[in-house]
Amino acid sequence: MAAPSAGDNEITLSGAGASDKDFDNNGISFQGSWGQYLSDSSLWGIRQSLGISDSEGESTDFTGSTRAFYDYHFGSGALKPFIGASVGGIYGDGVDDSFTAGPELGLKYWVKDDVFITGMMEYQFLFKNSDGASDNYDDGAIFYSVGVGFNY
Repeated sequence: MAAPSAGDNEITLSGAGASDKDFDNNGISFQGSWGQYLSDSSLWGIRQSLGISDSEGESTDFTGSTRAFYDYHFGSGALKPFIGASVGGIYGDGVDDSFTAGPELGLKYWVKDDVFITGMMEYQFLFKNSDGASDNYDDGAIFYSVGVGFNY
């Protein structure tokens, strides 16, 4: 498998959903990212998440999160683990608009030279200012995603 190199771009797409048995309570989420390799191992980019929840008798809520990220990839084969960090903001219905930051880790497995499957886990904590960042670090949430990616 050909590995991405400095200057290559990458996009990823993932999604998830859940409903109760009667489809009265529904939730769906999407995530996409664009990144550019600074070297064979380092990638920076922008990640966008969108969540939609709808419950019977309630209004439909939309939430979003936009984050800048940096990931470092290990190894040289088709399977590459990575570790990184992101910082950005969360906004929308039913959430307190605020900053978000935290570490992330994951795996990418190239099935073709320019196509890979990815899985990632992010720990995100919310804060309004620098004092809140240190106060809220222990009160974060873990987010998981599985998707597909493309290099070009």
